Amino acid sequence: MAQLTLDTPRVYEVEADNELGILAAVEIFEGAACGESSGYIRQLVAGDPFRGFAVRGVDNTAGANGAKNIELNRKGVIKLAIASIAITDEGKSVYASDSNTFTLTATGNTRIGYVIRVESTGVALVAFEEQSGDDVALTDNSGGTASDVIASIGAAYDDTEVSGAIASLAAKINTLVARQNN
Repeated sequence: MAQLTLDTPRVYEVEADNELGILAAVEIFEGAACGESSGYIRQLVAGDPFRGFAVRGVDNTAGANGAKNIELNRKGVIKLAIASIAITDEGKSVYASDSNTFTLTATGNTRIGYVIRVESTGVALVAFEEQSGDDVALTDNSGGTASDVIASIGAAYDDTEVSGAIASLAAKINTLVARQNN
C-alpha cells in the first residue's frame, strides 16, 4: 500500500454510538440519560447501569421488550445542568438520579462520568462513558468504617474488625473503579 492521493470514503463504527432494544411500554426522549433494566434500555432510574444518552426520542409504549431500538451516544462530552456546581468541582464524579437530574452526590445514584469544565453557574461539561457490569461501584452494607489500614484480624476477633476491613476494601475498590472510569 502507498500513501493516499485522493479522498477515500471508509466505513466506520463510531465508538460513541450504539443501538439497543428498549424496555416494553417505555418512551425515551432525545437527550435522556439511559440505563439498563433486565437487558433493555429505559430512561435512567437511580441505580441502573448507565448506557448513554439518547440521540433521538423513541416511543415503545405499545411495544414489547426490544420491539424498538434506540441509538445511544455512549461516550463523549456533554453540557449538563448540575445543581451547586463550582469551579472547584472539576475532576469530580457526576451522578444521575433520573434521565435529567445530575448531581455530585454518589449515594443512591448512578455514576455517568466526571466534570471536565465548569461553564457557568450550575452548568458543566461532563466526560461520560457507559458502564459495563465491571464498572459499577460496590455497595458497602458492612456497617464498618473505612480507613487506609486494614487491621489484623486475629483468632479472637469481633464484628467491628471484620466490618471495618470490608468497608476499607470496598472504599478502595470504588476509588479504583472511579479512577478507571475517568
